[in-house]
Amino acid sequence: MRKPIIAGNWKMFKTRDEALQFIYAVSDKMPEKEKVESVIFAPFVVLRCLVKRQGENLRIGAQNMHFEEQGAFTGEVAPNMLTSIGVTYVLIGHSERRAMFNETDESCNKKLHQAFNHDLKPILCVGESLEQRENNLTEKVIYNQLVEDLKSLTKEQVKELVIAYEPIWAIGTGKTATAEIADETCGFIRKTVAKLYDEETAEAIRIQYGGSVKVSNIDELMAQPNIDGALIGGASLKADDFITLVKAALK
Repeated sequence: MRKPIIAGNWKMFKTRDEALQFIYAVSDKMPEKEKVESVIFAPFVVLRCLVKRQGENLRIGAQNMHFEEQGAFTGEVAPNMLTSIGVTYVLIGHSERRAMFNETDESCNKKLHQAFNHDLKPILCVGESLEQRENNLTEKVIYNQLVEDLKSLTKEQVKELVIAYEPIWAIGTGKTATAEIADETCGFIRKTVAKLYDEETAEAIRIQYGGSVKVSNIDELMAQPNIDGALIGGASLKADDFITLVKAALK
């Protein structure tokens, strides 16, 4: 059995006071970490205050990092800067990073290697645009992303990786892939990992769905055989909703 993982991506929301209000509301209400992995990906400026208050069963992640150890990279954050303040997860290749900030499969691959070098647990995001889906290019796009993003990673590393399938056309739009479409594409990701590595690795890797996940559809999504969790945007900003979403993984 693959342990489910529910992650909230706050994007560019919440001041320090708002982040503190949230963490105090949820930290003691998370299910046991042995049953569900619960993660919040927060802006850099609130990471430390959240880590100090995360409690036993919640972990904090960064929404991005640079692939260099240090250097003249104004505005960037290095992996050891994250681990030095207790951050344990990092989000890599979110579609907004790829589309707005010119992230490439090459840079995602470098970041994955650095994440593992620094014992950070990465969630890699892959997904297609609406135009690509309408032109029946979903599998080609995702296959190519995985080939490039996973380049030179060992199967032991890939087993520890989490992949988030996030159809770009469903992020923040209110549109959600049906549970069947989401599961079918997550299943394709699993088959691709088997092709690139082996069946054992494909069965071990956890695959999330992300794209307008909310309280009203989490149960149906989590019931699918190839979906091991959810990467949640807007619905993760409210404490009560996040608690409900995480506890749905127990069903």
